[in-house]
Amino acid sequence: MSTVTRTSELAVRVRDRLARRHPGAPIGELRVLPGGHSGLTYSVTAGEARYVIKAVPPGQRPVGRNDVLRQARVLGALAGSAVPVPGVAAVDETQPAWFAMEFAVGEAVEPVLDEPEVPAATARARMLEIASVLRRLHDTDTHTPGLDAPEPLDAAGELERWSRTLHAVPAELRPGGEELLARLTADVPGGLPPVLLHGDFRLGNVLCAGERAVAVVDWEIWSVGDPRIDLGWFLLFADHRNFPQLGHAVPGLPTEAELLVAYLDGRPALPAMDWFRALGRMKMAAIMGHNLRRHREGKHHDPDQERLPPTIAAMIRTARDILG
Repeated sequence: MSTVTRTSELAVRVRDRLARRHPGAPIGELRVLPGGHSGLTYSVTAGEARYVIKAVPPGQRPVGRNDVLRQARVLGALAGSAVPVPGVAAVDETQPAWFAMEFAVGEAVEPVLDEPEVPAATARARMLEIASVLRRLHDTDTHTPGLDAPEPLDAAGELERWSRTLHAVPAELRPGGEELLARLTADVPGGLPPVLLHGDFRLGNVLCAGERAVAVVDWEIWSVGDPRIDLGWFLLFADHRNFPQLGHAVPGLPTEAELLVAYLDGRPALPAMDWFRALGRMKMAAIMGHNLRRHREGKHHDPDQERLPPTIAAMIRTARDILG
């Protein structure tokens, strides 16, 4: 069965479900929504309403990043909470599964990496705002009905998870990688009470309207684990110097110290943050190397990937420097 045929079948299923939700309203065509990195992502209209459709790719198993029902589950569990998320409008568990969520209007811009210019004052306010959103996410009860949370993943588990990705990168692109992994493995910090984790929490995954966060999106790798996993990753994107040859300076952004104050909201500082800062840089190097390998294999075309080899090495080097 061709991809076109499968897409047409998906369109029929979506149209039928939305027609029942919006009787008499015209249902638009599925349009590919650019920017997604997992599953199939479309936009569709139903009368005046607009939705995002996420579906399992044809021929793919509904696991990992393609498990769209798992994404729908966390969004449903967070509905009406202090964490802004798109509302889930429909879920179809028939394989290939899909779900529809409300189309949240806003922009998601990573100031130190993305080209669209955002006024410095706006970018600053957004980063402080989503630091408090991250705090609220981590305060969420992991026993919330409907969440069906997985077993917690501690720091050692998170390190093992991303070390596998780093090992998939050709050795010549990650000089010093084995030393970094050895040093991280030798000094894994004790755990903190597990919380609900987004897995890729940063300004680029939060839709904002003006200075206000309206929806946290891209929940493909949510989990339960140590809050410093999310926090260390979020802080990585606060300073362009953390992205050698890729990042650019944005005057006026909050410092890491200011973001920590906003996140902690009067609570005590968290221990061993340097370890998690180093882990974040290792994760970024692993992701860069993975994308570069896919690019060279013809699975992910992006001319900018050819700039990454020295950047991957620099990310590893700075992670080692953090550990002292």
